[in-house]
Amino acid sequence: MNYLGHLYFSKENHELMVANLFGDFIKGKDYTYLPLIVQKGVLLHRQIDDYIDHHPLVTQLRLKLYKSLPKIAGIAIDLYFDHLLAKNWSKFSSHQLNDFIDGFTFYALQYENLVFSGEDFVYPEHFQTLIKTMVEHNFLKRYKYLEGLTMASTGLSKRISFENNLNEATEVFVSNEKEITTVFYQFMEDAINHFK
Repeated sequence: MNYLGHLYFSKENHELMVANLFGDFIKGKDYTYLPLIVQKGVLLHRQIDDYIDHHPLVTQLRLKLYKSLPKIAGIAIDLYFDHLLAKNWSKFSSHQLNDFIDGFTFYALQYENLVFSGEDFVYPEHFQTLIKTMVEHNFLKRYKYLEGLTMASTGLSKRISFENNLNEATEVFVSNEKEITTVFYQFMEDAINHFK
């Protein structure tokens, strides 16, 4: 899953939500030098990625979409699932989507929440910039619309280091929406049970 899915599975713990998103910025197996909550976030991020990567229905879907989206079908599925989560938010949360996002972004934009003074750690500038960009462009709230999916897939396509057609992901989604949605709901049911 992409940003919204990772935030959702952080159980509305704002500190863990930030740490979870930061998981994308940590490479390698040793992250024990990080503050404990950041370690927990990185671990949760990796567990979520591993769970979706190995879920049997997602694996089947990835194989089906590979012809239309070679090399990046898995990335597209992450974006599709965020789109469907946003679009169907009320089925998975008792809180309004906008309230959930506003609570996270308000917390994440406070510099003092990104500093661990006793442990001499501050979330790096490029990560802070990501959060600011998310808020400025309203990424998370726009996910529920097809134009938001297009914006996310087009933007990410430009950041991938190899030639790709992720910018066509919305068209592929529309053509396969029924099947993708069915897999999404089954994945969410399984993932909620797994991460509860």
